[in-house]
Amino acid sequence: MSRKNKDLPLLSAVEIIDAGAEGMAIARHEGMVIFIPFVVPGDIVDIQLYKKKKNYAEGRAVRILKESSLRVPPVCPHFGVCGGCKWQTTNYKAQLDAKQRQVRDNLMRLGDIDCSEMRPICGSDSIFHYRNKLEFTFSTRAWRTAEQIASNEETPAQGALGFHIPQLFDKVLPIEHCVLQAEPSNAIRLAVRDYAIAHQLPFYDIRNHTGFLRNLVIRNTSTGHWMVILIVAEDIPEHLFPLLDMLHERFPEITSLQYIINNKMNDSYSDLEVHTYRGSDHIEECMSPWHPEKQKDLHFIINPKSFYQTNSAQAQRLYSFVAELAELQPNDTLYDLYTGTGTIALFLASQVKRVVGIEYVEEAIADARLNARLNGFENAVFYAGDMAKVLTSEFIEANGHPDVVVTDPPRAGMHESVVRQLLDTAPRKIVYVSCNPATQARDLHLLSERYKVRRIQPVDMFPHTQHVENIAELVLIR
Repeated sequence: MSRKNKDLPLLSAVEIIDAGAEGMAIARHEGMVIFIPFVVPGDIVDIQLYKKKKNYAEGRAVRILKESSLRVPPVCPHFGVCGGCKWQTTNYKAQLDAKQRQVRDNLMRLGDIDCSEMRPICGSDSIFHYRNKLEFTFSTRAWRTAEQIASNEETPAQGALGFHIPQLFDKVLPIEHCVLQAEPSNAIRLAVRDYAIAHQLPFYDIRNHTGFLRNLVIRNTSTGHWMVILIVAEDIPEHLFPLLDMLHERFPEITSLQYIINNKMNDSYSDLEVHTYRGSDHIEECMSPWHPEKQKDLHFIINPKSFYQTNSAQAQRLYSFVAELAELQPNDTLYDLYTGTGTIALFLASQVKRVVGIEYVEEAIADARLNARLNGFENAVFYAGDMAKVLTSEFIEANGHPDVVVTDPPRAGMHESVVRQLLDTAPRKIVYVSCNPATQARDLHLLSERYKVRRIQPVDMFPHTQHVENIAELVLIR
């Protein structure tokens, strides 16, 4: 820490006034905005500043003088260190209110959007154990909390298995219990850690790129399937296979046990071969259709590299809202942009004559085609490629003019050329799903040249975090 930062002041008895960006909370002091993590609107706290700029500062609460009426006890034993659930001490209704304001403020301030038809946010019935995927990292460098340092508590010499500390690429917080995924997720992770320590299997050194154990991915579905993927740096069967055998014997719940050899300099594995050690090479998720009286349940094959919405129950609600706002007709041609593995496209396929899905990732398109066959949809076609290059006038002429477009882009939003193509194509309706209200607002403002935003539906997919999904219905006006 620089001398300048060491000299920053301690501010006494400051009130936290609102929730802010990136899971931070907001306070004001002498006209300056201050961002503080792990506090609740209504708290009165002493703040130690550690960064000060011209228009804002960042700090941490060193003492809570008065607790907010919105404060609740944290459930996670790692709250305040792990950066995953920064809003966990805020009661859930207040979390939803903050996310609703976040969507409204972004749409109105950045997009000049009329939010008069904005609906109440759809909360999650389960605010813990809602995730169907967690990824953990092995590291020789375990993060020690201030309490551990003060008490001289030792950390395992082997290292840590857990989550990265925010903004520190090589430090990993050892996780004893995570409340985001159901059991046996914690039991599986701890069994792997204990076996590795007992058998002296080297944890990965992220700085020097040495060691054996790199990552552990645990996925599950509402149908009771469990997938475990162990990622190691070297192909050493005498180290790897006994560990996998232990998991197979101790956890009969695991229906898909896989491993990956990753000797690259980064943790991405989308380009690496996956080896099935025990069980199936996939797990399967089930989702109720929009019209259950007309259609059977939908089934989706999830491979180790497949994307699937991380909150399965809320995904069902999200897609149902999309179907409602789309107001599809039996003879419609529907385009699903950024289709991923085709889940939204196939959820809507029974309502239309034809579905055209486009996605950049070729493996995702392979999954979409597989899921279309699995569910018996012959009216759904999928294309892989860069959206800005695929969605052309020639493509539309070949595949049919879209009556309705559903678009669910990544956080960066849509490329301007894609927005321009939608304006030129002029489907009667666009349903825009976004995980980033700021970039959604930007795109909606561009689309306002020919479209009016009507109904707006926020959905909370990730309780205890600042993240929020939002759906906007756009109707052609000229």
